[in-house]
Amino acid sequence: MQNAAEAYSQTAKATRSPRDMEADLLLKAASQLQLLEQNWDQDKELLDTALYYNRKLWTVFMGSIARPDNPLPLEIKNNIASLGAFILHHTLMVQKEPSPEKLKPLIDINREVAAGLHGSA
Repeated sequence: MQNAAEAYSQTAKATRSPRDMEADLLLKAASQLQLLEQNWDQDKELLDTALYYNRKLWTVFMGSIARPDNPLPLEIKNNIASLGAFILHHTLMVQKEPSPEKLKPLIDINREVAAGLHGSA
């Protein structure tokens, strides 16, 4: 039965839309950050790992919108670029002076963008 579940999981991954995958990645990043926010006494290495994952994700998004063949409207590209720039800057501020409150904007942005990608915003 486990093989059937694995096969279903692989098929589901292959048939999901890119928007759904992006939303799921944003939600994963938000969950990692929220877990740290709620359990602030965790190892600093976990914070660095979660911030790196989120920063890498947004760097990929920003790189994607900069490609000439990206079909998104300019306004959406500009919005993603602005959010990405904020994420990158804010992440540096969190790393410089860590505190759980500073994670909230990163969590909220990821969740809001994910909701928009899933079509529920």
